[in-house]
Amino acid sequence: MVELAVSPAHRRLRDRLHRVTRFDLLPTPAVQRAFADHHTTGDPVAERFVAETYHGELGPERSRELLDEALRVGVDNVPGAPESMRALFAEFESVPDWLEPDLVERGAAVWRRWAYSLGAVGNAGTMDTYTEASLAVPLSLSGGYAGASALHRYLETSRWWLEVCRPGAVLTPGSTARELSLKVRVMHVSVRARVAEHPEWNTAEHGLPISQSEMMLTLLGGSVGPALGLFSLGFLTSPAEMRAVLHFNRYLGHLVGCQVDDMYPATVADGVRLLYFFDATRKHDSGPLGAELVEGFVPSFAPDDSVRGPARLRANYHLLLQAGYTRLFMLPWNRRRYRLPSGLPGLAVLIGRAPLVAVVELARRLSPAIDRRWQDGQVRRWRRWHAWHLGHREERFDAGKQLRR
Repeated sequence: MVELAVSPAHRRLRDRLHRVTRFDLLPTPAVQRAFADHHTTGDPVAERFVAETYHGELGPERSRELLDEALRVGVDNVPGAPESMRALFAEFESVPDWLEPDLVERGAAVWRRWAYSLGAVGNAGTMDTYTEASLAVPLSLSGGYAGASALHRYLETSRWWLEVCRPGAVLTPGSTARELSLKVRVMHVSVRARVAEHPEWNTAEHGLPISQSEMMLTLLGGSVGPALGLFSLGFLTSPAEMRAVLHFNRYLGHLVGCQVDDMYPATVADGVRLLYFFDATRKHDSGPLGAELVEGFVPSFAPDDSVRGPARLRANYHLLLQAGYTRLFMLPWNRRRYRLPSGLPGLAVLIGRAPLVAVVELARRLSPAIDRRWQDGQVRRWRRWHAWHLGHREERFDAGKQLRR
């Protein structure tokens, strides 16, 4: 088990708040133990498939073709499909007994309202976690969010976000959302295996790379975190909608191989406790790798020297916005560790338009038609931005990619 210790400052804050409000900022001892235990838990079913195929005799290219074929025609129609692939598809296509389809759909609708802001606040929050070597080392070694590739990796993740929040997408067999989810799962497993064998990875200190506990943190970063944080930007998410988006993320976790039923939060308050526990047990051990990831992300939005005219203005606008989100959603004492753009101009834009967002958010509660138009407009603008930035590049979710060092 990975050792996690709550810092004295966090324990004092928890004790003071508990005395006044009776609300405990820390999860129960059982959840704390589960969170520590799951740092050593991976995804055994998908790991067997990747070891046999991508990292085995078939190799990455043939394995990718085999996976694409199974996704297209069904694994039962693939002659000679290995048993590990059949087991992976059986687990992927299983329906959890806790699943409530209506809640999933309501949670997806919340993502459609948040749209571009979901990705921006999620990445600002993720950058805040790069103080931790357990998160920074896999990302630095794989190179996804390092240097010039950071923007493309973000666009790749944005594509997945855009697909899974389509109405009905994650519950529809054969959908692009489900296809990409399985590819994300396989990619994570491939990176986990390679990083675990790398000399820079400290198994005794950190357990497994991309562990179940760390994957669960990303689910909270797509539910509880933005649900609370985006209030400051005018997005008025109700308690019922928060519970729905929490359930939606739980099902996304099922699709990408994150199965932590023994500690997944049942309420928003439980989600807050887990986020606080993560913050309280930080080790601040990422060193220069954390700085590499944080300081490379926002500047990756800057336009190339060859970009001129309106396109340059558009790129610089999004650069300012992304910097603004980091100013608002990174903890100030963590943000000060890194060299980042000021963020004040972008923050001014975000705060300035918050009242307008709040007006629409209030209006959508009175009219289902306004709610639909708000969702559609938000997603349309998000897709337009994504397509403009992506250009002719291809999203691969590449499980065969080697580590960069």
